Formats: sequence, C-alpha cells, structure tokens
Amino acid sequence: MMRILARLCGGLLLALAFALPAAAQGKADPQNTLILETTQGPVVIALRPDLAPKHAERLKTLAREGFYNDVPFHRVIAGFMAQTGDGERGDGTGGSKYADLPAEFSNVPFKRGVVGMARAASPNSANSQFFIMLNEAPSLNGQYTVVGEVVSGMDNVDKIKKGPAALNGAVTNPDRIVKAKVGG
Repeated sequence: MMRILARLCGGLLLALAFALPAAAQGKADPQNTLILETTQGPVVIALRPDLAPKHAERLKTLAREGFYNDVPFHRVIAGFMAQTGDGERGDGTGGSKYADLPAEFSNVPFKRGVVGMARAASPNSANSQFFIMLNEAPSLNGQYTVVGEVVSGMDNVDKIKKGPAALNGAVTNPDRIVKAKVGG
C-alpha cells in the first residue's frame, strides 16, 4: 500500500512540476510549450511566438518531427549557456532540412533561463540549434533571437555536463535531449 501511495504522490508531484509554472504565469498555452526530457531531467520552455513567431514555429515543427530526440548538448560553457539542437550531426555544425530563418531580434534581455537561437555570423542564419542561458549575458542582447524561457527544470539545465573553456565548451560524452515534445 505504501509503494502505491508513493508512486501516486511521485506522479502527482511530476504533474505539478509541469503545471504550476505555466499556471503561475496565468497564461498556460500547451501549444507553445516545449518539453525536453533530458538525461538530467525535464526542462519546460515557454515559447514566445509574440517575439519570434518563425523561430517558435520552427522549434515546434522539429520537436513534432522527432528531430531533437537523442540530440546532445554539444557546447556548454559554465556560467554562460548550454547549446543543443544539432539533430543533423550532433556536433554544432548541422541544421535541419528547412531553410535558415530571418532574425527576429527583440528588446528582451539574455538573462538566466532565456532560450535563444544559435546562428552563424549572419544574423539570418538560425536554423535548428538553440541555447539556454545559465547566466546573464548583455553582450547577446539585440544580437540573437529570443525564442522562449525556461519555466521549470532550470536546476536540471544547471546539471548538464560542461565542456572545457579551452575547447570553447565542446563537450565529450555530453548530456542529451532524450525526447522533445510540444506540450499540447
């Protein structure tokens, strides 16, 4: 009986972990919620189609297609950010089958928990890769597209294996997105 109760309580706590952050914001929108099951635990991202409609739609499309499943956090720099989303090669040099996106810059600052789109030198080169801020980085403000913010699981993002600074955060045997899905 105690085991059954413990399982029920554990399931209830997990459900609450996903429900409370969105409810606390007063605007639960499952269609704009990206849920990452990572090797370190769940991470829930509220996407911001109001800021970056094309980028938010791209992340949802790729998640629905399974593109992000088993994709590594290939570049993680302590105190800065954790980058993932290269479902083509897994090393940060790949993208998706879709064309690159035009920049959708905003005035939203890059602070802890903000999700931005990775890109090459051209502002209009974001495709599938994204990063989660571990700390504030004002130098990125207005230079990269903000596509969302972590609303639950930032403690799990903090646990993601970091790469050495000498290798620009390149991670050996990295943590991964086990599965990505849109919340609705």
